[in-house]
Amino acid sequence: MAGDAPDRQINIKGLVCPYTFVKAKLAMEAMEIGQVLEILLDYEEASRSIPKSMEDHGQKVLKVEKVNDTDWVLLVRKDKD
Repeated sequence: MAGDAPDRQINIKGLVCPYTFVKAKLAMEAMEIGQVLEILLDYEEASRSIPKSMEDHGQKVLKVEKVNDTDWVLLVRKDKD
């Protein structure tokens, strides 16, 4: 997987829960099984809640990485419709 570009990217910086998950979920719903969504966010709580919610919905969380003082990058693969 390393080096592969995500199929879709969304930037939800500036948003807080529950809008962060709603945006991520809508983006995921528009994708095909096996595609990877990259999510850029700056809300720490969402860096924990989005991966948990995605896994609860049957998706595969590939990466949760804090990239600087304020931002996280999540990679989630769609495993389930």
